Amino acid sequence: MAEEQSSQSDQNQITDSTQKGHGNLTFFILGAIVLAILLALLIPSFCAKETALSIFHGLEVGGEVFLRALMMMVVPLVVASVMNGILGLGDIRKLGRPGFTAVGYYLFTTIMAVVIGLIVVNVIKPGIGNNPSTEKNVASEDSSEAPHSELASKDSEHTAVVTSGDKRILLEKLESQTGLEKEKLAKILPQLKEGLPGNEPDIWTIIGNLVLMLFTDNLLEAAATTNLLPLIVFAIIFSGMLTTMGQRVKALTDMIGQINEAMMNFVMLLMNIAPIGIFCLVVSKFGIAQTNGQFLDVLQSTSWFIATVLIGLGIHALGTLPFIYWIFTRKNPYAFMYQMRDALLTAFSTASSSATLPVTMDSATKAGVSRRSTDFVLPLGATINMDGTALYEAAAAIFIANLDPNVTLTFTDQVIIAITATLAAIGAAGIPEAGLVTMLIVLNAVGLSPEYIGSILAIDWLLDRFRTATNTFGDSIGAAVVDTTFDP
Repeated sequence: MAEEQSSQSDQNQITDSTQKGHGNLTFFILGAIVLAILLALLIPSFCAKETALSIFHGLEVGGEVFLRALMMMVVPLVVASVMNGILGLGDIRKLGRPGFTAVGYYLFTTIMAVVIGLIVVNVIKPGIGNNPSTEKNVASEDSSEAPHSELASKDSEHTAVVTSGDKRILLEKLESQTGLEKEKLAKILPQLKEGLPGNEPDIWTIIGNLVLMLFTDNLLEAAATTNLLPLIVFAIIFSGMLTTMGQRVKALTDMIGQINEAMMNFVMLLMNIAPIGIFCLVVSKFGIAQTNGQFLDVLQSTSWFIATVLIGLGIHALGTLPFIYWIFTRKNPYAFMYQMRDALLTAFSTASSSATLPVTMDSATKAGVSRRSTDFVLPLGATINMDGTALYEAAAAIFIANLDPNVTLTFTDQVIIAITATLAAIGAAGIPEAGLVTMLIVLNAVGLSPEYIGSILAIDWLLDRFRTATNTFGDSIGAAVVDTTFDP
């Protein structure tokens, strides 16, 4: 008994020490982001373009190292944490209520996000009339100054369009972001490759693909490609089976718990260099955009659309999600948001729910959410809970429709956009700018041409950070909500 008390005392001391460091870490991360944005705006003013780009590309390597270090933990952490969470239930039959609550929460909040996005975009109406988004072309006038400016050109209506040659550039960008071959992307989105036979995917095709995404014929391939959904399904089924085998698999269940504990300690080790990695990520991305003349110019030219998305995300993240948290827990949701600060800052910096997952799990645990909830809910949420992405895609579809004077969306069209955006967001990968692929699927659902997507390509990387932070906060709220459904 004395040894147990001593061990518990040591553990409490470690926890207290960690929490103190945790608070300092937040200030370091926040300071790194602010300093990175300032340098990204100032360096191009004092250096030649080639010199500035060399500096930012050099720093980009440091950011990529940090991002890859996070990503290499995702697969083992997801499998171990989901298994450990299921095993912590003790009896697979107890999964029913928490499981249904998690899925219900994800579906409800995604629908709410889409509805908020549609309401805000219909009120502000970006892209119509004298909004800046229709007065100035998104791309820089000097095409040699900005790689992305090749994706846009001025027509008689001063709207950004994509030529047939630019479709090749768009396919190359999507290929680099998704890992899919150009031919496969063109089959999914036939407008991007003229003359390629194939039918546009309808809602039932999307639903069928989502079902197929739950399963894989090769777990190793799924792990190698960070295809998390089938890994989670396997982990749930396998660990559920282990709960029925009792003492016969005690060594295996103990090992799973130990692996999960070791992975979380590895997260803490990695977070020691987080401010440096986050600084490199932010300064390189913002700096390259500013050097190429895309940052401030794009903010001005698409200001109404940016405002629409940020207002929608703000209503959802600061209103809908906190209200749900308060309803279930009767606790201050904004205090919980502050406790999740490291995860939110990391999500903003990396623009990846999957890469942020280790930090999200660590922050949620420190915020008082039980390990059995974080281990089970957060990996699933990082894969299928994409509130911010759904809201963005719904708003972007209406914005693109507003840019085309020949298009008038009916109420039915907007309902289709809402349904498709919800389904497509669930299928979006937790990687930077993965929403571009699902965005095009939403456009196809109501017959909108992808030509006008050039108007949002140049700012997608920026808005991606805000919607990823919203996704991450939604995941953590979900873990807190599901935590209330577990038996004491």
